[in-house]
Amino acid sequence: MATAQPPPLHLACLCAGWCRLCDGYAAVLAEAVAILRQTRPELQVHWIDIEDESELVGDLEVETFPTLVLVQGAQTLFAGTLTPQQATLLRVLRAALDGADRGVPPAAQPPEVLAFADRLRGRAAAH
Repeated sequence: MATAQPPPLHLACLCAGWCRLCDGYAAVLAEAVAILRQTRPELQVHWIDIEDESELVGDLEVETFPTLVLVQGAQTLFAGTLTPQQATLLRVLRAALDGADRGVPPAAQPPEVLAFADRLRGRAAAH
């Protein structure tokens, strides 16, 4: 019996080239992703510069960095800003993924977040 393929899992970190906090956060994100991939090898990370990729970002207003969006399959599990600490990032992402595993519906997201998640999935599928 074949094992079911897990749904695509995408983590988008929305940043800006001029943001020094984002520069420092890149290492924090990389370390957290390495930890998460031990149990979620399907995790794909997207570092998105909101100015260089404005068409992908669309109407999603990014006012604070880091802003993260976690998408699994057709669901947007998390969207928001976090303090730039690895422990916080891991706690929030694990909670969102554990909730999804237990069938807990994710919090409702505004239309601009859902539209961004759709574009992200589409871009990832095309690559």
